[in-house]
Amino acid sequence: MRIRSFQLSDVNQVMELLQVALMEDCYEDTKRAFARQLSWDSELIMIAEVDGEIVGTLIGTIDQNTGFIYRTAVHPDYRRQGVGKNLVTAMEQKFQQRNVRQIMIAGDPHNKAIAPLYEAMGYGASKFLEAFQKLGIAAVSSLSGSR
Repeated sequence: MRIRSFQLSDVNQVMELLQVALMEDCYEDTKRAFARQLSWDSELIMIAEVDGEIVGTLIGTIDQNTGFIYRTAVHPDYRRQGVGKNLVTAMEQKFQQRNVRQIMIAGDPHNKAIAPLYEAMGYGASKFLEAFQKLGIAAVSSLSGSR
């Protein structure tokens, strides 16, 4: 498995992956966020590929010194094989390179299925932020080593 940043040539495969991996209403929301992030900073869209096929993607963004993980999508045939974890780890490293001080996870209803992964990686329930309802933020993690 190879994890890397998005390249423009990935756009069709990523759109196909999102359509297969997400429910229809989630796909529509994610499609808009994906387009927005492409116009801002495509380096914060991570890609997981196996044998040249895109099997996972993670859309992140940065606002001031806070990194946000908006959506992680993994092809159904590749779930529970470490793809999501590798994508999150790669995004954490990208955030760290950019001096991000904390990471927040989008807490919309579509992220409920992947919540156990985030919790296993240290984005636990004790760090849920309800004050950020407008942004749909659910969990926060500090990059200083303590989550």
